[in-house]
Amino acid sequence: MILEVRTYTAQPGGGLTRWLDFYEKHGLPPSLKHLGGLVGFFVSEIGPLNQIVHMWRYESLADRETRRTALYRDPDWQAFLKNQPQPSPLITQESKILVPTAFSPMK
Repeated sequence: MILEVRTYTAQPGGGLTRWLDFYEKHGLPPSLKHLGGLVGFFVSEIGPLNQIVHMWRYESLADRETRRTALYRDPDWQAFLKNQPQPSPLITQESKILVPTAFSPMK
């Protein structure tokens, strides 16, 4: 099992809400259809603000690649990418792949 942790930093002054609203309506349905393993979707409350953090579980890097390839081929996902709010409410994007340790409760 691997865990992908994606962190987006949104523009202050409404960027976070604009992107979350757009993603929930247009990006989440194809993501759930193809990626399936949503662990959680969060916003930062303390620390660096205006951050969106979401986590996806995959069986392996190969599983992730297969699922993300299917997502990118989906016309609904392509429409989501093409119709992003402008100017972009996001400033940065970071993606991490985490691998559980031998004693991790999540495996």
